[in-house]
Amino acid sequence: MKPLTAIVFKDIVIEMRSKESISSMLMFGILVLVIFMFAFESSGLEKTVIGPGELWVAFSFAAILGLNRSLAMEIDNDCLQGLLLAPLGRGELYLGKVASNFAFMIIAEFIVLPVFFILNNLSFDQRFIGIAGISILGTLGISAVGTILSTISANTRMKEVMLPILQIPLSVPVIIAAVEATSQILNNEKPEISAWLTILAGFSIVYLTVSYLVFEFAVEE
Repeated sequence: MKPLTAIVFKDIVIEMRSKESISSMLMFGILVLVIFMFAFESSGLEKTVIGPGELWVAFSFAAILGLNRSLAMEIDNDCLQGLLLAPLGRGELYLGKVASNFAFMIIAEFIVLPVFFILNNLSFDQRFIGIAGISILGTLGISAVGTILSTISANTRMKEVMLPILQIPLSVPVIIAAVEATSQILNNEKPEISAWLTILAGFSIVYLTVSYLVFEFAVEE
């Protein structure tokens, strides 16, 4: 079995046994949507105006919960040291963790997304497919930068606090582009969406490439 596949398989098996990451992200994401629904219900604002921000706040903060658990799981019982001693490159370790984090986040998001449509009385039409595609691209960027940041914060004394402090500012470009693209999908403004998708894809690729190159230095500290 290839090292990258082995890492993903290991994380999936552990998650199937504990169900901690997906369940926590799922419950937090739905809770955020419900809170926003009651908070803005009497404001008279259009659902298509507040909906994109509401959705990506739920996605981004739920992702932080999953990312915090990702490397904390490896730190426990010195599992990370075992991975570092295994015959695999640091880049393969990074890509494996990104793949497993991405998979868990997508599973949670694809359950939260229908709940978002139901709570906002939106039809399950082409907009649902479009937002699902944007979610995949945005989640790739968040998981790419979040994986290396969780590696850095996992070795600090206040790892639960440190990851949000590092993650939120660096995720802002991805979240802004995702919110704007989602807004244009909900408002049927498709001709203008390509620019935001280009920005979103660009930041996702940059974060993935840079994190891949510097992961070796981050994980050795």
